[in-house]
Amino acid sequence: MALLIYTDDAADERLDDFRELTTADRRPDRPGGRGFVIAEGTVVVRRLLTSRYRVRSLLGTERRLAELAPELAAVDVPAYVAPAEVMAKVIGFHLNRGVLAVADRVPRPSAEEVVEDARLLAVLEGVGDHENLGAMFRNAAALGVDGVLLGPGCADPLYRRSVRVSMGNVLRVPFASVPEWPSWLNRLRDKGFRVAALTPRADAIDLRALPGEVGPRIAVLVGSEGHGLTEEAIASADLAVRIPMSSGVDSLNVATAAAVAFYELAGRAGSSEAGGEARQVMGRG
Repeated sequence: MALLIYTDDAADERLDDFRELTTADRRPDRPGGRGFVIAEGTVVVRRLLTSRYRVRSLLGTERRLAELAPELAAVDVPAYVAPAEVMAKVIGFHLNRGVLAVADRVPRPSAEEVVEDARLLAVLEGVGDHENLGAMFRNAAALGVDGVLLGPGCADPLYRRSVRVSMGNVLRVPFASVPEWPSWLNRLRDKGFRVAALTPRADAIDLRALPGEVGPRIAVLVGSEGHGLTEEAIASADLAVRIPMSSGVDSLNVATAAAVAFYELAGRAGSSEAGGEARQVMGRG
């Protein structure tokens, strides 16, 4: 059971894991970064507490920690209770959600492991905005994507803003970095995937014109927010698909576009019984 520890001292050294998140957001590639996974708000903290990531401690107001009582009863970690104004001094900004949790990272699965039992995959190239990436993971979990593969130029899914925007779903949807790009897409093809590149190009196939079943396994290839997919990535795909849009609108936000493709293509994959973690979480079979 979590140990509740009350403190009103913003200089309390036991709170150092949470300190100054605005300037040292604990990314391992930044000065002072320690690579922690940071969850904000009761919904996301709850998902962290029930994930495979080992929680180090929590910091929250009494009210928010009380909302997490059932989950805290199952973990043996310190939970620091502090007034909102003390929390703001520690983390460097006012946290409207009232609770944070910090966890250690765990080893990522390999790309091969993510692919193994998947039926529908998202494969990303150059998605560098943390909020778009977080939204993509939320959409992936909601729409039955079994795993996410990260090509070059992608942001860190475990960065604080990505975790928050995903509503904690980056902790649930398996993801891995792709070792070679774009040649690794051939490995997907060898495993029975059809790779569908999402692009606004006029010569791409209208999503609504695709046949009822595209293939037993589908990988949706999605590119960067500004420039989209590289020509090399599109050339490595089996087909290029586009979302038809009304006159005068030439593109969608990348996370929105991906959600449309996920929804449309999830129903076009074969009826394989293979199921990854994300589909199990969402109750799909």
